[in-house]
Amino acid sequence: MTRPRTQLTLASVAVAFAAADTYVVVLALPDMMTGVGLSADQLQRAAPIISGFLLGYIAVLPLIGRIADVVGRTPVLVGALLLFAVGSLVTAGAYDLPLVVTGRFLQGVGGGGLVPATLALVADLWPTERRGLPLGVVGAVQELGSVLGPLLGAAVLAVADWRYIFWLNLAVAVVLALLLRGRRWPPPSAVVGVLACVALGLTLTAPRALATGVTLGLPFVPFTGTSRLLTPIGAVTLLLALVWLALMLRRARWNVLSQVDLVGALLLALALAGVVLAFATADPEKQLMSPAGPWLLVAAAVFAVAFAFWQRRTSAAIVPRGLLGARAAWGSLVVSFLIGCALIAALVDVPVFARATQGGGQLAAALVLLRFLIALPVGAVVGGWLTRRYGLGLITGAGLGVSGAMFTVMAFWSRTALDHWPATVVLLVCGFGFGLALSPVNTAMLGATPGDSHGLVSALVVVARMVGMLVGVSALTAIGLRRYYTIADGIKSPNELCPSSPANCRPYVDALLDAAVSQVHAIFAGAAVCAFLAAGVGIVVLGRRGARESRTV
Repeated sequence: MTRPRTQLTLASVAVAFAAADTYVVVLALPDMMTGVGLSADQLQRAAPIISGFLLGYIAVLPLIGRIADVVGRTPVLVGALLLFAVGSLVTAGAYDLPLVVTGRFLQGVGGGGLVPATLALVADLWPTERRGLPLGVVGAVQELGSVLGPLLGAAVLAVADWRYIFWLNLAVAVVLALLLRGRRWPPPSAVVGVLACVALGLTLTAPRALATGVTLGLPFVPFTGTSRLLTPIGAVTLLLALVWLALMLRRARWNVLSQVDLVGALLLALALAGVVLAFATADPEKQLMSPAGPWLLVAAAVFAVAFAFWQRRTSAAIVPRGLLGARAAWGSLVVSFLIGCALIAALVDVPVFARATQGGGQLAAALVLLRFLIALPVGAVVGGWLTRRYGLGLITGAGLGVSGAMFTVMAFWSRTALDHWPATVVLLVCGFGFGLALSPVNTAMLGATPGDSHGLVSALVVVARMVGMLVGVSALTAIGLRRYYTIADGIKSPNELCPSSPANCRPYVDALLDAAVSQVHAIFAGAAVCAFLAAGVGIVVLGRRGARESRTV
């Protein structure tokens, strides 16, 4: 059996690697589009590659958090890693868009499931007054993944095809799962699962040495059409998957499953899915939400009402009545949501500002954002260390207040701001401020809720932050677009500004660039408001007490 502290180390590495996978697609997306038959001008059709991951990451998270409370942290960590591995396998072997989206969805479910189980493991290993620093470390490694993701993607793409990114994910996830499991012999269900994965890999990739053989190629000949899944080896994969599922269900303890509240989890997942799809499938530089967004939000509201009604009727609610009644509990969710609203402005619009004012490609813009991202994990560790000495609300308020102040400075950046060193300082301080708030928010939530719900409440904090990012990017973009169109409507045409050479009218180009910069300024100003709101709520709601004085329920 792996030691608890070793488990936490392995889980933290897994969290960092899964977080890196969230951002690894940034550079690989154009090659992935080509690999599944999409052209460069079909970016909107490729949106599900991103939204599929987010859907898996957010919608199923409360269920996984609850399962971690019922069956334990280690089984969920191992299961999440294996699911992440299967998703990586499907993505690496995908030959069309639906398979890539399916693989990314499974990666999102597995990668997202690692976070609440790891945070709950920290709460299991450390008492309330000492868990601030380890929570800060977990937050730091998660944010470190956002730094390493684009770099990892760039390194792999420099020497190999995009598929090798996901083959690497598969290998790392399997190794970590084996290490977390320890020396115990795998049950028969695990053996069947491995065989099913091998068969799935062969089905999707159809290795040339086998598929073109006269005899060995027979299992790869489709029954009908050209789908690789409708082949003899595809049928074997399906059979093995069904046998694996039957063995897993036989091992499952139904009294345990009854504690999970699958109906409530499903209703909550559908409500969250409506929100995710409404905002994540929109173009953040052009739309507030997707064309189907209003209908998706209506559906989300219906499922949310059904979820609330079900929670009042069932005796085993996934969110027990009174769980979030403490001020620090619901306050943590509000602060986390507002953090997401503000944070997304930096993640999306710092690169937009860099491309608009400096030119260059996506990589150059990502390197500008790196100045912000690299300070986040540092701030997370420092914030965790400070929780034993100062109030949780004070640390949260100070960190987010500083970030809000930096966003205010960014709202007045000139077109040449990134050419000078003060811009680097502003980005570093802004990222550091966000990092400071990560551990106090988690510490407050875990300190205000009972231990048998720590997996669930950790998941809810993550969900609040991710939903805040989705809502924030749409709301702030709407504000920015309004500013842009207001300015652009007042710009004279090239024929008026440059009657002698309208085709090469530099004043017109400069005016449009000024409008684009003004759009980003408005977004940064909106992010500053969100950060200041989060700071104020944190100070008032999370309180003046430090982790040492937080009550244990």
